[in-house]
Amino acid sequence: MIYIGADHRGWELKAKINRWLKGRGYEFEDLGAYEYNTWDDFADYAIDTAQRVTAGGEKNRGILVCGSGIGMCIAANKVRGIRAGLGFAPDQVHAARKDDNINILVLASDNTDELAALELAEKFLETEFVESDNYLRRIEKISRYEGQPAVGK
Repeated sequence: MIYIGADHRGWELKAKINRWLKGRGYEFEDLGAYEYNTWDDFADYAIDTAQRVTAGGEKNRGILVCGSGIGMCIAANKVRGIRAGLGFAPDQVHAARKDDNINILVLASDNTDELAALELAEKFLETEFVESDNYLRRIEKISRYEGQPAVGK
């Protein structure tokens, strides 16, 4: 299952991605925003999407869209088990899936047009993680650290 969410700065691009997903036969759930609301908060959509991605196991993926992509990426990565990455180039997204096993792609609507967004989404959804020892070891180190207190606490 693919979960997709966006705030008021990303909802229009999200709608275009939804049409593309539907046309390609992907199973997805749109978690909002469904209309422009300048007072909505990116964190609400990021956390909801991230929780749903992790609740369903390794096969679930997410796509988040906001103006800069940064806020969504930060918020999503606060959820245990999430590896969200901000995508700007197809080769970057390919490497992020293949090597780092990102499970959420974050897009910056202020810097990404429809054609680029669809290319990035396609790369994200069609690239599989390569389960080699070095990549698994690195991800395990990150997973062990999740939830640990900050230094000096």
